[in-house]
Amino acid sequence: MSLVIVGSLAFDTIETPFAKKERIIGGSCSFSALAASYFSDPKVVAVIGEDFPEAFVELLQRRGVDTRGIKREAGKTFHWEGRYGEDPNQRTTIKTELNVFQDFKAQLLPDYASSDILFLGNIDPDLQEDILKQVHKPRLIAMDTINLWINTKLEALLRVMREVDIFFANDEEVRIIAGELNLIKAGRKLLEKGPSLIVIKKGEHGALLLGKDFLFGTLAYPCENVIDPTGAGDSFAGAFLGYLDKLQEFTPAVFRKAAVYGSVLASFTIEDFSVERLTSLKDEDIDRRFAALQQLVAF
Repeated sequence: MSLVIVGSLAFDTIETPFAKKERIIGGSCSFSALAASYFSDPKVVAVIGEDFPEAFVELLQRRGVDTRGIKREAGKTFHWEGRYGEDPNQRTTIKTELNVFQDFKAQLLPDYASSDILFLGNIDPDLQEDILKQVHKPRLIAMDTINLWINTKLEALLRVMREVDIFFANDEEVRIIAGELNLIKAGRKLLEKGPSLIVIKKGEHGALLLGKDFLFGTLAYPCENVIDPTGAGDSFAGAFLGYLDKLQEFTPAVFRKAAVYGSVLASFTIEDFSVERLTSLKDEDIDRRFAALQQLVAF
């Protein structure tokens, strides 16, 4: 099988109660591709500016990520700046500079267009829709989104939702789209909009999966030191889909394990700034944390 991830490679400026980091690696592709690389060899589609370090592209390649879909353009790379308070679930966006991402029109390579799994990261729904027109009947299509698109392009977002199998969103986003406070009711409403599986990311409270006849919840792995929550949701989605890609199965049992692996990779992400933890993991680190999480919920 094969997994294609369409999203952003970016710079982040992050301020937390611990420190402030300027222009560190960020973007949905960075986190999701690295997390997926522990299970499969994902392909990445993104745009970068002249200022983006080639060293990070080479790091992705060493992790087995196919980077032929990364396009370097004249100009500056997408840059996001945000601040976290004492509660890591709450963040404030200080600045968003789209730069070369402003006019990005992704053109899939022929082998990318024929991939089995397509993940549309939290990018502009118009771009997501354009990508959908280029693929050749993937076995599974997943998408993510953010508040920006819910607030400014809801109609386009809902059109894309009708075409996907899995919809990733956090609990706040799900409630806004569905117009329901109760997450179960909200998830059920979103199932009516097209997807067959809704994956609700709940931060430190784990994740909830809803299908027509399927309900599963997983805890987040308990971390004592939460340094930077940025990218945790992207890491969750990348690991989830990478695991599906590895097993070549889309069954409830596989979805359950994929969600737990998603929680495990997200737990590593938040332990340091940027993608630092995702670049230094060993398979045994992941297996050990998976087993610990399994033991935590056994009764």
